[in-house]
Amino acid sequence: MAEIRNKEIGFIFQTFNLLPRSDALRNVELPLIYAGVGSEERRRIALEALKNVGLADRIHHKPNELSGGQRQRVAVAAALVNNPSILWPTSQPATSTPKPAKRSWRVRELAGQGNTIIVVTHEEEVARHAGALFAFEMD
Repeated sequence: MAEIRNKEIGFIFQTFNLLPRSDALRNVELPLIYAGVGSEERRRIALEALKNVGLADRIHHKPNELSGGQRQRVAVAAALVNNPSILWPTSQPATSTPKPAKRSWRVRELAGQGNTIIVVTHEEEVARHAGALFAFEMD
């Protein structure tokens, strides 16, 4: 089960679950370490992932030196480094705007790249903008 979770599901936790004493690069490398990726390739992949989320200039910053949004992007990069089949954010992506279309743009972008994403939201409009295929209403 651990191997499946590591290679097939990329979790993005609400509290980010970043190691406070490790910099952004090391936090993104961690899933690759567990997957057995060698150090040179691991560094290259992690650097590319941080570049893709706009944090190439913050690789040596520790979580407490990053804003909340930057920490979230480190968590997204770590969730994506093993090219998982499923991306599962355990909370709604935060942005600087409360508009649902803006909050869900990253979800649509990742889905457009061929990722399967599980979105859990209380807001119908967020699900609609994210392109949700299935929606369940719980009483």
